[in-house]
Amino acid sequence: MVPGEKRYGGDVAIAGAAPGPGAVQAGAVELLNLPDLGIGILLPELALLVNTRALAYAATHGRVLLPTQPPFVALRFTDRTALAGELLTPGAPDRQLYVLLALFAAAAFDTAAHLHTAAAVRQRHPGLAWIGFPVPDADGLWRFPDYSYGRRLASEHPLTTPGGHPA
Repeated sequence: MVPGEKRYGGDVAIAGAAPGPGAVQAGAVELLNLPDLGIGILLPELALLVNTRALAYAATHGRVLLPTQPPFVALRFTDRTALAGELLTPGAPDRQLYVLLALFAAAAFDTAAHLHTAAAVRQRHPGLAWIGFPVPDADGLWRFPDYSYGRRLASEHPLTTPGGHPA
């Protein structure tokens, strides 16, 4: 869902369709296997479901797949992209599952959702580094001395609580 470069020369799972890291390098598999999410146990069934759809896609579009690879992996990148588009189309069967997988893949890349953000940035998390996420101050907090859009924000309401809640 977030294409990237191959991890090594014989990497078949990643199509290598884009320069830089993708969701896998950014920890998507680790995120999906977090015990708190509770979906790791479902991943083999989800892979079976994706591969079943890949077989149907290949049959429908006249693609010959290598039997030594999982069907989705055996598809060319353009076919993987087209199949993902079909799976994510509103009204598609099991669409909610694929949207969930896509969201987690994007979250692993864009936010390092499975890691503490400050630690992830300091350890050069592939997704955060790729998008140029800023490094926190020494205390682990982010401060932005320049105002957003070059304009000072409105003053805080005098009755706002220390926790930031309106009075």
